[in-house]
Amino acid sequence: QVQLVESGGGLVQPGGSLRLSCASSGFSLDMYRVNWYRQVPGNERELVAGIGSGGAILNYADSVKGRFTISRDNAKNTVYLQMNSLNPEDTAVYYCNANHKWGIRAYWGQGTQVTVSS
Repeated sequence: QVQLVESGGGLVQPGGSLRLSCASSGFSLDMYRVNWYRQVPGNERELVAGIGSGGAILNYADSVKGRFTISRDNAKNTVYLQMNSLNPEDTAVYYCNANHKWGIRAYWGQGTQVTVSS
């Protein structure tokens, strides 16, 4: 089955850390740019970070610069989002999005909930 699967979400206290994973199943991720988005109910989906197919960092949202790090391991078909110094404003459902570098297809994961609360 062709899909993206996010994992690693959960409940964490303010100031804590989480590492999200986005793994592809049924296709190789090495030809895809990958973005992490997040969404709070009632708000638009927000781009958090992006990484090129070869590992070049494409962008970070201003709100996460210096705290979040995106990386990838193409041998494992996985993209990571390391999130440090989390605060309650980071609470959201985090989604992974993979876009083929030639624009021929794209995939979305089902999302993983991140809750930052004491």
